Amino acid sequence: MNIPIDLAWLEATMLAAVRITAFIVIAPPFSYGGIPMRIKAMLAIGLSLAMGAAVAPGYENLGTGPFLGALVVQVLTGALLGFLVMLCFSALQSAGNLIDVFGGFQLAQAFDPQSMINGAQFTRLFHLAALALLFASGGYQVILAGLARSFEAVPVSGIFDVSAPAELLVTGVSQMVLAAVQIAGPLILVLFLADVGLGLITRVAPALNAFAMGFPVKILLTLMLAGTVFIALPGLVDALTSEAFRMMRGVQQ
Repeated sequence: MNIPIDLAWLEATMLAAVRITAFIVIAPPFSYGGIPMRIKAMLAIGLSLAMGAAVAPGYENLGTGPFLGALVVQVLTGALLGFLVMLCFSALQSAGNLIDVFGGFQLAQAFDPQSMINGAQFTRLFHLAALALLFASGGYQVILAGLARSFEAVPVSGIFDVSAPAELLVTGVSQMVLAAVQIAGPLILVLFLADVGLGLITRVAPALNAFAMGFPVKILLTLMLAGTVFIALPGLVDALTSEAFRMMRGVQQ
């Protein structure tokens, strides 16, 4: 019995699988530690088989050296795209960290091995809420669409210009910090004014020891006002998804 095997399709699909696997390992929401590794592996294999028909046409078998070089390029491409997506959604995690610091929750800081983040309540809450909203709103499909488009701009046997990704990384870090401050900024301002008010009360009436009430007052204000930030999370996740898609397309241009 003779079973024909298209070696060009098989080789191109294997290279695509390397890029997709590197992307899934790093990019949220697929990188979440609560998702079993076998599910991630099945997802990577399924996406690779789906992309096989798109990446195989025009592909020519490579020698051993060029094939190993192509493997390294695919790992770097997938890791870069995944890192850009992770960078966008780190804005929510950073905003939660700012709220924890100014709200007095940082004393309850702990490491979450599933999310691989070290933070207090709002850091982990914003991170998990963003992951849940990505699945609930279908934002993960936009991220996968950006990954699929990368095979059109950067073929499995091709290379890309490193100047554009380097510029995107610098821009992405600055935008992440700016977005975190914009998300948590109003609440941080209220907490700062609360500290100023407590300081003035202590100055006017030292016997009241207003700073002894500082922690409970700030925690109460944080819990009351953080709900407004949490309500705005769906819109923020949608905006960050669009930004992640834009940055992934920037690598491909």
